[in-house]
Amino acid sequence: MKITDIKDPSFLKELTNKELEDLCIDIRKFIIDKLSKTGGHLASNLGIVELTVALHYVFDSPNDKFIFDVGHQSYVHKILTGRAKMFDKLRQIDGISGFQKRKESIHDPFEAGHSSTSIAAALGFAYARDLDKKKNEVIAIIGDGSLTGGLALEALNNVDNLGSKVIIILNDNNMSISKNVGGMSEFLNKIRISNSYTNAKHGYKLMLNKSKTGKKIYKFTHDVKECFKSKLNDNLFTNLNIDYLGPIDGHNIKDVIKALKKAKSSKKSILVHVVTQKGKGYKPAEENSSSWHGVGSFDVETGIQNKSIVTSLSEVVSNTVHEFMESDKDIVTITPAMISGSKLEKIFKDFPDRSIDTGITESFATTLACSIALNNKKVFLPIYSSFLQRAYDNINHDIARMNAHVVIGIDRAGLVGEDGETHHGVFDISFLNSIPNIVICMGKDNEEIRDLLYTGFYKQTNPFCIRYERDVLEYEKTSFKEIKIGTWEYLKKSKSKNVVISYGTDVMLLNDALEDKDINIINARYIKPIDKDILKDLIKNNSNIYVYETNIKTNGLGSNILEYFNHKEAKNKIKITGIDNKFINHGKIKELKKNINLDIDYIVTDICNYFKI
Repeated sequence: MKITDIKDPSFLKELTNKELEDLCIDIRKFIIDKLSKTGGHLASNLGIVELTVALHYVFDSPNDKFIFDVGHQSYVHKILTGRAKMFDKLRQIDGISGFQKRKESIHDPFEAGHSSTSIAAALGFAYARDLDKKKNEVIAIIGDGSLTGGLALEALNNVDNLGSKVIIILNDNNMSISKNVGGMSEFLNKIRISNSYTNAKHGYKLMLNKSKTGKKIYKFTHDVKECFKSKLNDNLFTNLNIDYLGPIDGHNIKDVIKALKKAKSSKKSILVHVVTQKGKGYKPAEENSSSWHGVGSFDVETGIQNKSIVTSLSEVVSNTVHEFMESDKDIVTITPAMISGSKLEKIFKDFPDRSIDTGITESFATTLACSIALNNKKVFLPIYSSFLQRAYDNINHDIARMNAHVVIGIDRAGLVGEDGETHHGVFDISFLNSIPNIVICMGKDNEEIRDLLYTGFYKQTNPFCIRYERDVLEYEKTSFKEIKIGTWEYLKKSKSKNVVISYGTDVMLLNDALEDKDINIINARYIKPIDKDILKDLIKNNSNIYVYETNIKTNGLGSNILEYFNHKEAKNKIKITGIDNKFINHGKIKELKKNINLDIDYIVTDICNYFKI
């Protein structure tokens, strides 16, 4: 059938296993074709095709609730619920989201952009269902990488306590973005069925079923095996009083359907362990699923991705830290499952004894960083701004309160683009600003980023947060110099009373765009603490001030300046631009900025109108 003609999943009930398998092939081709043009999360969606088709075959969405952990692997679910025709604008402005989205479809009951939430959410839906005396099923689909998250483990611990039946599908591909690490990964390795065992079991069944006597022998041995299996199947899940079924070959649709039907008939909560291959059906993604987790456009035939050859800001930061680690044996790098995302491959390769991947555990990684730093080590802790929110308590109570020397790399700061609301890094300044002891900074270019890192590691010992956006910048080795904490600089200074203040690469864009204007341009590289000496001069000169930020205005740099001016009873005229207190949808960064009147062209015009020049 034509994939774009699918209106809802009801048609699946009429298909044979062979027809379901053929549909899976067509869906894979559709996803590969569409994502080769739009980009998106490829490997995870290719790995979950049969499982998603089987889920919709056995259950009845939207009556039964499907809750995908993270949600970026819900493309097949979107296709089967009538959204295939919208894939030409996947993750684009006015197009469909790359995650489950309640406003998109009644088939999306819950939204997530961060991992490990699905079991907790499913328990909430199931508990409310039972209060209403309804009979629908609630299914959480969670990956083995997400299962390492504390929230997932907390939810597992409460399944029996709440007493509401949920079905948990453990999609086990031995991967998150990078390869999984830790005890949970080892635990799942031990209970996975090996290929040799599966093949032997299949051959044994075929051999005995050739005769009546053989069939009787097979039935007897099968019954004995099931009896012993129920006694010996002792693992984390059964110890939490959650029935366990599996492991199941996640690409054998007949076996998956059989397991799901058994889970549906269960009277109590059950976990179905499904083993899948990330990137299944597309050789380049199968061979290197990490590189094919989130992709831009690519050539389907060659597997060549259309990537910029210019270094990213993440690489500028990680390469600089690598330089420090070459000569400083006291530096330790910690990441919560983002080796590839934060460009840490070279650090982990060259310094394996001083590099730690904790898995998807932002809170644990943060407290671990604190305790290592308290033992006279310098710790580099790069975390995406969006994910750093999950470690707020640990930053506040542990790192900041004990004033530990941790350099926090706030990766993907600012608007990030196509991943949308859950991933925009626009809140970190606001939630860190009120925490004592913390330094927050952002460099305008390669040299300043390197100097700020040097300052953070070697010229102070406070918790030091350096922000860097999702952008490209040429990496170049430069000599290091200290940038004194809380000091700003004039990029352009004149006798004019008109002053523009900004930070990061944005301040360079403004400096270039306003080159021919008689305006002072200040690089506020330290957002906390602010440069009170410069602000005193601005008050003394009665300067007119325009503050430009591409983050949430609430409790941002502009708020810091206003608070200081209020304290000094200053009469300066000041305008603050930034993101209003709202969530921003998905789309390309340039388009998003234009939509909310924060693109450089608009800002330059607004500055000129404000200063009447």
